[in-house]
Amino acid sequence: MTIEIVPVTTRSQRREFLNLPWKLYKADPTWVPPLRGNQKQLCGFGRHPFYRNASSQAFLAKKDGATVGRILAISNREHNQYNSDQLGFFGFFESIDDSEVATALLDAARDHLKSAGHDSMRGPVNPSMNYECGLLVEGFDSPPVFMMTYNPPYYRELFEQYGLEKVQDLFAFLGNKEDLEKNAKRWKTVSRRLEKKQQFKIRAMERSRFNEELRGFLDIYNRSLVGSWGFVPITTAEVDHMAGELRYLIAPEITAVVEVEDQRIGVTFGMLDYNTRIKQIDGSLFPFGFIKLLRNKKSIKRIRILSANVIPEYQGNQGIGMALFFAIIPAIQDWGIEQCEFSWVLESNTMSKQSLERCGTERYKTYRMFEVQFD
Repeated sequence: MTIEIVPVTTRSQRREFLNLPWKLYKADPTWVPPLRGNQKQLCGFGRHPFYRNASSQAFLAKKDGATVGRILAISNREHNQYNSDQLGFFGFFESIDDSEVATALLDAARDHLKSAGHDSMRGPVNPSMNYECGLLVEGFDSPPVFMMTYNPPYYRELFEQYGLEKVQDLFAFLGNKEDLEKNAKRWKTVSRRLEKKQQFKIRAMERSRFNEELRGFLDIYNRSLVGSWGFVPITTAEVDHMAGELRYLIAPEITAVVEVEDQRIGVTFGMLDYNTRIKQIDGSLFPFGFIKLLRNKKSIKRIRILSANVIPEYQGNQGIGMALFFAIIPAIQDWGIEQCEFSWVLESNTMSKQSLERCGTERYKTYRMFEVQFD
């Protein structure tokens, strides 16, 4: 049985690349399909601002003529310029449970990146750490929340057999309705006390100024993560693109903005878990999927809370991060949310992990970033 690696160059090959997950996961009830149009852009097959300073090459693996795997090799010049390195990336990896197929795919990405001048390869990223990233290695018993990855357990073995080594874990924490109700009164009291003592104001994002508010959040995101492992700033073009994509998906009610003298210094917001609906529409927003996705959002009872971000000048004040977490609890209760995932949190981010544990959440999923040095 021969394995052939085919560089993706034609429209039909791109279609094969994008459609492969539907073939591999058809018997997996936990898998949630990606939004088809968004996936096309992020793979570089359609226009996306990420690729203004990046490039990619997709590969398919064929075994006896059948497509059995895929991978995307990514040169992220923004990352290399910001971090002064020559790191290459890989993402959108899918494969049957066959080490020869996985090795051939990873070799193809490695050879492409090496020829482009990179000295190592990190992943998986789809297509960077500002989007979906990490290989699920713990927590396979429940489906992923919106904008988090999922893969079969055997991928980890395929990666490790190849020689990819762990460089960082990303954690997801879970809070249930019972935990929220049990601690709601105490959290509300603590939040008010912190707000008064620290002389800052906490408010929700304003729907009437949504684009401005979201750009403000992304600005804080960029400023707050300077020095964090793997970080590269989101570009202005990506910010504008995200604002357009997220406008109708974010629930402004489940957000918190911390201000000092009318200046934003910290923010967190909730992203409703649309994955059940995405599964129902099979990842297709058109012709009627978009309506089904957004109809009666109040009936969605699971939410993803993106980790609190605080600008560097105030990161030493642990009370601000805690106040952000506490401030969204009443809104979560009013909405009737039953589960909250807080994700993702770097393994090396001790402060955020401790804050979440004090809030009564538990770590329930682990995503891993891998790396290999080139010879």
